[in-house]
Amino acid sequence: MDNGARQRQTYEDVVRHREAPFVVQRPPLFSPAAAAQDEANPRGAFGHFAQIMLPLEYTGWVDECRAHTSTCYLGDWTSLNKILVRGPQALEFLSWLGMNDLTRFALGQVKHHVQLDGNGWIASEGVLCRLGEEEFLYTAGSGDWLVWQFSQDRWDAEVEDVSPDRFIFGVQGPASLFALEKAVGAGLRDIAFNRSREAEIEGMPVRVLRTGISGELGYEVHGRSADANEVWSAIADAGAEFGIRRLGLRSQPVQHIEAGIATNGLDYLPSAILTPGAPRQFRRGEIGGSFAPTAVSDYFRKPSELGWGRRGATASHEFLGRDAVVADSAEGGGRKLMGLVWNVEDVASVLTSVLGEAEIPDQMELPRQPGPSFDQVLAAGRPVGVSSGRTLSAGLRSMISLCVIDAEHAAAGTAVTVLWGRPGTPQREIRATVTELPFKPDHRRLDVGNLSAG
Repeated sequence: MDNGARQRQTYEDVVRHREAPFVVQRPPLFSPAAAAQDEANPRGAFGHFAQIMLPLEYTGWVDECRAHTSTCYLGDWTSLNKILVRGPQALEFLSWLGMNDLTRFALGQVKHHVQLDGNGWIASEGVLCRLGEEEFLYTAGSGDWLVWQFSQDRWDAEVEDVSPDRFIFGVQGPASLFALEKAVGAGLRDIAFNRSREAEIEGMPVRVLRTGISGELGYEVHGRSADANEVWSAIADAGAEFGIRRLGLRSQPVQHIEAGIATNGLDYLPSAILTPGAPRQFRRGEIGGSFAPTAVSDYFRKPSELGWGRRGATASHEFLGRDAVVADSAEGGGRKLMGLVWNVEDVASVLTSVLGEAEIPDQMELPRQPGPSFDQVLAAGRPVGVSSGRTLSAGLRSMISLCVIDAEHAAAGTAVTVLWGRPGTPQREIRATVTELPFKPDHRRLDVGNLSAG
């Protein structure tokens, strides 16, 4: 059995027995590049990204967290669901399901696909790539909402879960282009931002997408699971002279916060969890933080709260949740996604509390908590927002987070406090300052025409 067939068989076993005890009836699922990754995993520690177990660290989280701004990294996003949609009505279905305009969708183009429920809450969101005239690939934390919605009507199209059959590797950072061009053995400067095309690495077919999850120049490499070990090793070897770092699971989410990107399942919960289209990927772990919701919908977000509202409100096509988005836009105001920079002294008092005599509050996992966590944000003692994604940025030398905050407190420079610690535990108020997003300059659309490694 080859690597690709083994990956699909294990994936299907995990999905079929997802409620069964770990290992005994439900086998562990590793990346299809696990053999190549293990060679550089000295600690032998793993963590879960959705259903797949990935190495936590390679060289150490501080080193890895800075790679996307100093050199580049090689990271594994194979855990993302990958759903093929193809057929005469594939584009019509995807246009109805997502609020983004797909009328001008070129071959090889990549688009952010935001999918809502009937109330206008975000049910799923991810990246949609046009592979052919009637063929599209949706990659996201979960594709279950898409699959379920497709089953609710008759479309002249088909969907297929190809998650175990394909890998997704991220190569992000200033040197990412040089590392990939060496691995491919050809130029890649014709790939504009949010575009893709086919290429080869060591004779193996791949698709290279120019994306920007780090807020820096960056790419994704998609290919067959059967080739994952060889492609991973080839990129790592090619990037060595450019200072490439392998990115462990512990460091993967840091860049999203620095870039001001709210991540589904971490910084908000998808409304699909209340439906038969509930995502399988978000079934593990507890929600942390001081925020005490009155209903599960308090964890949901509307497009307007994440800066995506204008897309839906001005779209001319019909899509699920359109009326709710238009109504929300007409009301105006509401909450806004901003950043928070946490006070150094207050953060240090939490980190050093285990050395003192006072009650010990919840500790801050570094660089950030692996699962979803939400903290109450206060102004003059009154709740005004919700913080998420609390992250120690080694690059920015700051503790930062995202915050969905009331419009009247959303101006950059506004002083607020974050309530730290779960309800029922010793809590601390940590001073913070509201700031614009992203936390660092956006280099995703860098002109690479004359870019030189020297």
